[in-house]
Formats: sequence, C-alpha cells, structure tokens
Amino acid sequence: MGLSRNSVVFLGVIVGLGLNFGPAAAQEPSEPFRHGVSILGDVKYAPGFPHFDYVNPDAPKGGTLRMSSTGTFDSFNPILDKGEAAPGLAIVFDTLLKDTSDEISTGYGLLAEGVSFPEDISSATFRLRAEARFADGEPVKPEDVIFSFEKLKELNPLYMSYYSHVISAEKTGERDITFRFDQKNNRELPMILGQFPVVAKHWWEANGPDGQPRDISRTTLEPVMGSGPYEIAEFKPGATIRYQLRDDYWGKDINVNVGYNNFANITYTMFGDRDVEFEAFRSGVTDFWQETRAARWATGFDFPAAQDGRVTKEEYENPFRATGVMQALVPNMRRDMFKDQRVRRALNYALDFEELNRTVFYNAYERVDSFFNGTELESTGLPEGKELELLTALKDKVPPSVFDTPYENPVGGSPQASRDNLRKAVELFKQAGYELRGNAMVNAQTGQPFRFELLLSNPQLEVLAVPYQQQLRKIGIEMSVRTVDPSQYTNRTRSFDYDMTWIVWAQTLNPGNEQRDYWGSASVNREGSQNYAGISDPAVDALIEKIIFPADRDEQVAATKAMDRVLLAHDYVIPLYYGGTARYAFWDKFEHPAELPTYSTGFPSIWWAKNP
Repeated sequence: MGLSRNSVVFLGVIVGLGLNFGPAAAQEPSEPFRHGVSILGDVKYAPGFPHFDYVNPDAPKGGTLRMSSTGTFDSFNPILDKGEAAPGLAIVFDTLLKDTSDEISTGYGLLAEGVSFPEDISSATFRLRAEARFADGEPVKPEDVIFSFEKLKELNPLYMSYYSHVISAEKTGERDITFRFDQKNNRELPMILGQFPVVAKHWWEANGPDGQPRDISRTTLEPVMGSGPYEIAEFKPGATIRYQLRDDYWGKDINVNVGYNNFANITYTMFGDRDVEFEAFRSGVTDFWQETRAARWATGFDFPAAQDGRVTKEEYENPFRATGVMQALVPNMRRDMFKDQRVRRALNYALDFEELNRTVFYNAYERVDSFFNGTELESTGLPEGKELELLTALKDKVPPSVFDTPYENPVGGSPQASRDNLRKAVELFKQAGYELRGNAMVNAQTGQPFRFELLLSNPQLEVLAVPYQQQLRKIGIEMSVRTVDPSQYTNRTRSFDYDMTWIVWAQTLNPGNEQRDYWGSASVNREGSQNYAGISDPAVDALIEKIIFPADRDEQVAATKAMDRVLLAHDYVIPLYYGGTARYAFWDKFEHPAELPTYSTGFPSIWWAKNP
C-alpha cells in the first residue's frame, strides 16, 4: 500500500465489531460492518473511541499558517493526472476512511461509518455516515463515491493501476456502496479503497459561473467544492492560495477529527526558486520550512531569529519509522544505451558517494542499498528460508548472483578508490562494446559517443549532478544536466521523455498493488506510471503477485525481500542516499502535542497556533 506513509505476527484485516448501524438496507452485507481496518494486525482503537491518543482534544482553533511551495499551480481538480494541482488541495476533500498516524496501514471511518467484506475479500461495502455533507449542504451519497471512483480510474493512470482489480462500484443500499473485485484475498483492497478523494457529482455535472458545463476531465481554476474541513477562500492563479476552515464542516466533532484541523487559515505562496523561498522564510514572510539540503541545515541557520530562539530547528525520525526509501538516479531502459546491465553498473562505479558525503553533505547521509531501505523488508546477506524457496522456484528467471553475492554499492572516498572504481567502469563499458578513443567513450562498432542527459526538477539537485558529471567526463562520457520547471518535469516524466532522471520511491511496510505500477511489466508503456526505469522482468512480475497475495505475513516479507534482491541484482538504478529524519524549522508561533504520533510529525493537521 504505497499511496498514503514493526514487526507483525499476522497479516489480516482485523476489525472492531458490535456496532449498530440502524435499520438494514437493501442487500445488507452478510458480514458485519467494522469501524476500522488494519492490514497488518488488529486495530488499536475500539468502537466509540473519543479521539486518537496523539492529538490534543482541547487544541484551540484559529490563527494562520503561512506555507510556501516551489513551482506553480494551474488546477483545483483533485482527480486528474494533468496540470499542476494547487498545494494543500487535499484538505478540501474527505475520504471514506482516515489513516491513523500511530498504526501502520490502518484507517477508521470518516465519510464511511463502517466497511464490510466477506472472508474471501471478493468485495467490500462501505456505509456512508448519514450526517456527511458537502459544503453546499447536500448529503454525500453513494452516487458521489461511485462517480469519484470511476472518474479516477478513467482519468488518472496511477489509480487505474492501483485499483485495477476493482471491477465495479455499485449502490447497494441507501447509504451503501459495494466494490467488487476480480481477484480474491487481496487484503489491502478494502483499506486502499478508503483513500481516494470523494467529489460532488452534482457539482461537477452542473454549469459553472460562466454558464458552461463543468468538465472533470480538464483542469480548472474554479474553486472546487468538497466535503472536507477547508474551502478555497481566495487565490491568485499560480501564485498564492488561502484555505479557510469551514465553520459548518459536517465532521468537525467526529472522533477521527477531534484535535485535527486547528488553523483557521492555511496559505501557500509559490516560488520559482528554492533559495528565494528560503529567504522568504528567514525574513518571516512564511512560517515553516522543511530542509532537504544538508549543507544549508548545517550552515544556513545563522540568522538572528534562529540564534535567539524565534525560529526553532527540529529533526524527527517519526515519518521514516515505517518508510523505506529508494532515492536514485534512474536510467531509462527505453533508451537503447541503457539496456545493457554492464553499462548501468558502470555508471554506479563512476559515482563517488563517500567523497560527496564528506565534501558536500557534511556526512549527513548513508548510501541506499535497498528498495526498502531501513525496514524489515530490505534484503540483506544471502537469501534463506522462505525467501530462498521463492527465488529457487524462479531460478531460471533471476540472475545467479542473487544466490551467492549480496548486493553492494561501490565504495569510494579516497583518490585510490576513485581511480579503481573508474577503471572498473571502463572495463564494464568495454565488455558492453564500448572503448575509449582519445577522450571519448564510443561504441566500438559505430563510433557513436556515449552521451546522455540527466533531467532534474530542482537546481538544488545539481550539487550532486555536477560532481557526477565531472567524474563521468574522466572516462569519456558526456552527461549534460538539464533542470526544468516542475510543470515541464512532470510532463516529461509522465511520458518517459528523459535519458536519466532523479526519483524517490517511498515504500510502506505493507507493499501491495502499487508495486505493479513501480516495476511491473504492464506499466512499462503506460504513460503516467511510476515505472521510471522501464522494468519488464518475469521474475519481478511473479514476486509482485506473491507480495499482493501472500499466504501470510511471513510470505509477504519473504517475497518483498526476494523482489528487492532481484531488482538490485539487475542494476536498474544508481542508488543515492538517505537521511532518516525530517528536518523542520518554524517560527515560534505554533505548538504541538508533547508526544507526536509514532509514524508522523502530525504537521500541520494536529499542530495549532500559540495565539489564535
């Protein structure tokens, strides 16, 4: 389950029972409704719980949180995978379930008061709360949920893949929606069906202020109406937006919302340059900053407000406790030059991470060596037990190295190690049919130089790209670096229009359907998928199915480790680095619960203004 962010004994969907939901509706499900679902074990909170443990139920409401974002926006449409959606837009819309931040892969009823499904999980039925309303006072109906779901699958390639095994959604009662599946025992489907934004069918099918019919298949800058806690109060296209807390929000007092949504206003100001955005924070124009650059975190907070305590710096492990991160340079194997694994491996040898970590990153990072880095799902050592059984069954489809050679990244950090690694890279290129002629690495048969472009979305990433470019030049490879604006970057990556790019995959402890979108063969040529590397491998496909449909948690863990090992053995990516903490800086205007939730900082949803 990878669209939303340890050990467990049993994989199942265990739920609280015994709720009374009133008179039976048409086609009443044979199984009882449950107030919450958890993929990785029992739910923590019993039916009727007053609020989540990690919130302050008495948090004051009011004040303004001034945020910033890089880039621009041109759409308030939450369904489309087109255009640039406004930052923060999700707070306008409610979902069927609400994820909790102190459990993994667990949700409780928000728009839905309960969910029911049979033992074989061949379907799931959600029952809407009778009091759920859109901002215009209209009740949230099954028709709205069905409309939202069908439009997501029709118009958004990511959700088309994510919900590929949900074959229908139908109204089965006055407040009931039943989703039917074409595969059984996919334990995550009832949970992830609670995650999509529910939009108002009647609003989208009506005429807009201009008298013309609205079109959900297109971007729009008309402030959209939702059922969530905030509404779009004002904006300047592409530049600023202000969300305002709704006094008439239907769900402000239900248990899953107690202690949430405390700011009266949340604003975003857009910046075209990350450094300018930081200057706005330093000068007090914005209130909050999340730092992603180690050098600035180490040396850039020497301004008076940070020194006298008006600006606080904090690091949090919480968001990463249940998240495995693969950050990598990704060669696009749809390009012929990257189809040979020896070439991809050679490009890894040319990256001297240890030297970069010392000279550029203030030794703040560790090298990534797993697609599930830092979690119980990462492969280590040699395969054994159930993992070995799974790989042995695919022996003719996986690289032999998965059985006898643990994956390791090249290690640099000294002039001698760097030279040795570059010699190894040259040797790998030679094996792949290239040779050095003068100062250029060329195809030995055609004489065509090996050159490519690295596509970036942010100039800050050039801090690694430029030294890497210089290393490659030493072995005759010309890598051009092209940084484009976020909108152009989004369009190019959606259509796989790049030679190499920089990608981050964040994995939960319950991988599932999203794995098909990341590395499944069916996603290779589907525009908008997250298969950025162009992976099409029968062993990976087989292991993905084992991950989605495991016999138990042990098999899911084993299959995930096996897939991780196969992905690494093919050198599909050039792993980069991982920090393990979220770095926040904020002006002394806010407070948060003394103990933050285990798996999240809760910002901004459970923080509040000091003097609202």
